[in-house]
Amino acid sequence: MLSPCLNTLKFPTLTTPFLPPQPHLPPLHKSQCKSTPTPILSTLIPNSPPPKQQVYQPFRPPPSPIPPQFRSLDANARLEVLSNRLGLWFEYTPLIPSLTQEGFSAPTIEEITGLTGVEQNQLIVGAQVRDSLVQAGVEDEVLRFYDLGGAQLLYEIRLLSVSQRADAARLIAGENFDVKSAMELARAIKDYPRRKKEKGWECFEYKSPRDCLAFMYYRLALEHQSFELREAGLVKALEIAGTERAKKRILEDLERKGGEEKGEDVVVALKVPVVRMKVGEVSEATSVAVLPVCRSEEREREVVEAPWECGTAGEFGVVVAEKPWSRWVVLPGWEPVVGLKKGGVVVGFPDARALPWKVNRWYKEESILVVADRKAKEVATDDGFYLVCREHGLKVERGSALKELGIEESLGTVLLVVRPPKEDTENQLEEDWE
Repeated sequence: MLSPCLNTLKFPTLTTPFLPPQPHLPPLHKSQCKSTPTPILSTLIPNSPPPKQQVYQPFRPPPSPIPPQFRSLDANARLEVLSNRLGLWFEYTPLIPSLTQEGFSAPTIEEITGLTGVEQNQLIVGAQVRDSLVQAGVEDEVLRFYDLGGAQLLYEIRLLSVSQRADAARLIAGENFDVKSAMELARAIKDYPRRKKEKGWECFEYKSPRDCLAFMYYRLALEHQSFELREAGLVKALEIAGTERAKKRILEDLERKGGEEKGEDVVVALKVPVVRMKVGEVSEATSVAVLPVCRSEEREREVVEAPWECGTAGEFGVVVAEKPWSRWVVLPGWEPVVGLKKGGVVVGFPDARALPWKVNRWYKEESILVVADRKAKEVATDDGFYLVCREHGLKVERGSALKELGIEESLGTVLLVVRPPKEDTENQLEEDWE
């Protein structure tokens, strides 16, 4: 048998017009036929495996939250520290959760140490707030203010963000606030963004805790009808305000208040009573009012066409209207409706979502009646409520909202909101909306 390494193989050449010409293979030489011998040992002994890498690191316990001076104490010694309040409050506070982990309940700790469950919670939360202040880089002199009895103060600002906590902590320390003032400050900061529609809101700065607290004092001061209480509240707001714009706004109201005392016209916020009728109240009333009723879905047509005047005639007091009308309601002689001798109208709404104030559950559950005075069509005050026509029918709007839209005249001023009778209702005048 001939070796292919010694002879040159010749392949037949096929010629056909349908196939491309075949390339000629070069001859093989002896140097190309030599193969490298493989050692026998390399095939029998496998290669040594690579060194194993250490996947898991050795366990290192987390640092203990207990201060070093208390780590060597047993449970009885820790209870002794809490009983005698040995050290600063934020130093021995970590002993409470450590005892809880060992099976001591809050009532047991209270019985042994005298710390009530509320005090334990205040200490734990206050210590957490203090740790966040340390991480936020609050100055040491501010932190030292809370060394003695600061747990309750820091507990009040627990719901604020880290940056808000730092600013609030500086203000509390700078003004030497008590617990009540710290609570008011935290509440003012959280409540400020929700008061965008309040008077003067845009003049106060949200990033300034002083302005947030000043705005709360300012808002509460304007609600007082007594000039003395109003002035005292505005002065209190001026003392705590931080920005010049806020101080300027408060000063303007103080000066305006002084002018009111001299006899200038005072604009009083209008209140709209929300009254629930009692079962049988109309039959027991000594005086009643009969008013035409319009449907809210009929838009302004019925309000305009409804009778303007309705009275009694004859010895029997027969009700006589200036023109026929198909829907009437009899209401007790409440103060807002007694004076409606002419121009009064009642609009029935299927629910109270047409009202511009906050939403309660009963808004979608009960129909209501809105009593309006068609003689007072002018949008006179920002705090008043007016009956207007919208895309989907009649609706009640605030005067401030109508003035922003450039609306100067309405269908009438709202005087009263009436809810249907309910047997288990004790309080008839449930709320005033303003």
